[in-house]
Amino acid sequence: MMGGMGRWAPDAKGRLEKAAFELFVERGFEQATVTEIARRAGLTERTFYRHFADKPEVFFSPMDSLEEGILAGIAGAPDDAAPIEVVGAALETVAAEFEDHRRGAQKRREIIASDIGLQERELIKMARIATAMADALAKRGVENPAATLAAEMGVAIFRTAMSQWASDSNGSSTLRAMIRESLDSLKDVASGK
Repeated sequence: MMGGMGRWAPDAKGRLEKAAFELFVERGFEQATVTEIARRAGLTERTFYRHFADKPEVFFSPMDSLEEGILAGIAGAPDDAAPIEVVGAALETVAAEFEDHRRGAQKRREIIASDIGLQERELIKMARIATAMADALAKRGVENPAATLAAEMGVAIFRTAMSQWASDSNGSSTLRAMIRESLDSLKDVASGK
């Protein structure tokens, strides 16, 4: 056990996420093992598997809170807002959670780019988020295909903005601004500008 923390110390899931990310950055995704992740977190492999089905799941676990934040943003948007504006506002709201973690986002992009399995898993996770967003829009009365299109465009906006923001080495932009810029670019494309 590391740092005097026992198996029953609080936030086992968070500790596993942190240990996994550190090891993925240090050694690479493929080289880091579940045993090492658990050991670094001061936990057992059994505890790891209580929280995560596999190693990719620990890497993508933070996306659950991303989805929750987006859905809360959609639910709380003004009733008269257009579907794509609802999605854009929800994305801008969750952007605040990332602003202090640009370096981690850069590393995360590098880790995903290095592993085809992680690239596939990210696409699956983002598709799940798009489906949840479309369902949330439908609950607001947005009919299909508008709900699905707005949700899918929201995912594209988020991925584009996140990529640009994470690669901005001088840190001159915010993720929120990148999301707004990507949304505006999408509107320009749609209008033929």
